[in-house]
Amino acid sequence: MKQAFESDQISYVEVSDLLVNDHGDLPGQKKEAQEETFMEDYIAGNKAAWEEAFANRDPAWGADITERLQKEDYPFFNEETKSVLKRLATKDAVIGQFCCNNGRELLSLVKCGGARKGIGFDIAENQVAFANAKAKELDLPCQFEAVNIYDIDDRYREQFDIVIITIGALCWFHDLQRFFAVVAKCMKPGAVIVINEQHPCTNMLATEGDEPYDPEHRLECHYSYFEHEWTGNEGMYYMTQKQYHSKTFTDYTHPLAEIISGMCASGIVVTGFQEFDYDISDIFASVDHSGFPLSMIIEGRKG
Repeated sequence: MKQAFESDQISYVEVSDLLVNDHGDLPGQKKEAQEETFMEDYIAGNKAAWEEAFANRDPAWGADITERLQKEDYPFFNEETKSVLKRLATKDAVIGQFCCNNGRELLSLVKCGGARKGIGFDIAENQVAFANAKAKELDLPCQFEAVNIYDIDDRYREQFDIVIITIGALCWFHDLQRFFAVVAKCMKPGAVIVINEQHPCTNMLATEGDEPYDPEHRLECHYSYFEHEWTGNEGMYYMTQKQYHSKTFTDYTHPLAEIISGMCASGIVVTGFQEFDYDISDIFASVDHSGFPLSMIIEGRKG
């Protein structure tokens, strides 16, 4: 899936891009149209791949949601994230989650935090249907919408007091500034955001199955911290618990500067940042507590 980075890159501009095309479009218009087509293609591909994965999920995937929500305090969050969430004013708040997967984290926060309402967004229609069914079963005030995050409209403008983004969300977006602009639009002035994600430094590590992977040197960095696009057909093993040739997933690595800059450009001020040497992705658990940054929490507030 990953390819080792090269030290030299060549950039060029085609002469045709400098000229008005046959339809009379200016270069900027042509570029915007190309970017829009690219955006539609990779997002549509990811939607199909995620829906395929969920349709082939292992029977145990999501089967514990009801029981854990009934018995545990803030299930599906790690201890550090629980600590952050517990000091937020969740009582009677409206909480949003972007890339909510099967809805379990938003359901957990709304129930345990006493929120008035939760709204989750995800691109996979079958996952959203599952989440809505689970909310109805548990009688929790949550609704889930199947939508491309970039296309969230003004119905949700300034709706959220709190936003959460959890592991495996940011990598599905090519343009983080555009992503955070949508997130910020949906936040009320003064609203807070909590991001618990895989640390960008993990993008330099090889994983089992990668050509350069060496089990004796698992912390050796093989890839560029700044590498950007990955494509693969290895499926979502954590969800299906089986190997299969999947529809194509396209995801993107983002250095920390790109994440923070995307937040700041959208009027979200970073108010807290923590780094941890333990894995939350189920990929790098073998190097837990080795002194390498594996996960992080970023907190912010909309001005």
